[in-house]
Amino acid sequence: MMTGPGRRHGNEPPIGRRMAELRARRGMSQQVFADRIRKSKSWVDKVERGVRTLDRLSVIETVAGALGVSPDVLLAGTAPREPAPDTGGDVDRVRAALARYDMPGSGNDDRPTPSLAKLDNQVEYAWTAYRHGHHPQLLRLLPDLLVDSRRVCHPQPQEAADLLVRVYRLAAQVLVKLGEADLAWLAADRAMGAARSDPWRGALAAVSLAQALRTLRRGPLATTAAVDAVHQLDLTPSHLSRPGGSGVTGTLLIEAALAAAVSGDATAAGELIERAARLADDTNCYDADGIAFGPIPVDLARALIAMWSGDHQLAVTRHRNATSGNAWHLLPAEHRAAHLIDIAHAHLDLGDAGAAGRALVTADRIAPAETRVRPAAREALISVLRAGPGHHPSRMGRPSTPPPRRRPRRMP
Repeated sequence: MMTGPGRRHGNEPPIGRRMAELRARRGMSQQVFADRIRKSKSWVDKVERGVRTLDRLSVIETVAGALGVSPDVLLAGTAPREPAPDTGGDVDRVRAALARYDMPGSGNDDRPTPSLAKLDNQVEYAWTAYRHGHHPQLLRLLPDLLVDSRRVCHPQPQEAADLLVRVYRLAAQVLVKLGEADLAWLAADRAMGAARSDPWRGALAAVSLAQALRTLRRGPLATTAAVDAVHQLDLTPSHLSRPGGSGVTGTLLIEAALAAAVSGDATAAGELIERAARLADDTNCYDADGIAFGPIPVDLARALIAMWSGDHQLAVTRHRNATSGNAWHLLPAEHRAAHLIDIAHAHLDLGDAGAAGRALVTADRIAPAETRVRPAAREALISVLRAGPGHHPSRMGRPSTPPPRRRPRRMP
């Protein structure tokens, strides 16, 4: 789980630097320390320099034990606001691309602007990467896509507008994953502007806008944005004939319900999710840009609504029911892994660190980048580690062994 080299952007990852500091304080050379944890000296050196990541739970336990500290002491060096060691530089490049205001037809750099058809293929590839949870790869693509999609010219402006909305939405949704909510809101707002008063494009943009606003804890604004977009679609029923038309409406209703739950408005959340459930009876849409709608996404949303409403046991029950059938596996890898990370917090609130750890392990198998870049995943991981060795995910999946029964002592 969670192994592999990482590229460096700036300083060494805090956990590697922390390991080096603790090793030096104990007077151990890299070779001595490597022998204790049964690794090579080269492995230790790469981790300490940030060339290799140290985020596998079983290895963190071993390293912490050799250093004589608990795992959370190692993790304490990780800044909670950083998205991930491998993505900081890429986020800066996305930020710089969002700050540019290239006009269609402009040539402000030496690169030729790709044709609309070529850009459309690149954007489709980028959305595919998103659905599979390949977020670091996507981040490397986004800066050029953002710049080129603003510069492209086409005889039919609506075609260029469709492309621009797709790119801004993609940026917004991956930035939400990274905890960059303010930047995600900017990208989503740009998507709304690019929609040019078209109800369909506006509805797609509103999905990303509602997600960004919810992440910013602006639940009422997120609910309003999503409900207004649904209303605009209702006024233009011809859009429902498009592929995935009902899926967009349903996804907006789910986003509105989740935002209401975050705001503490359980009544509105319940009404909105029930409306989504009625629509989901005849809908399964799992392959559109950021749209995954049907009975299972509605049930997963119900679990999160219960969690945010404080009923963690109900949240876990609904989660287990929703994920027990084959339909769960039809969802994009990104969607499944993201939900498992969220539901891990419900397990933790119930005091079940073991179940939380198993959820994180499963999420990592489905889409590893989800567990590496999301602050929510990092917070859950730290909580599992702090719960003690008996709850570590590295030991999960093993049958628990009850303590041996003691024979009663004979009285003299």
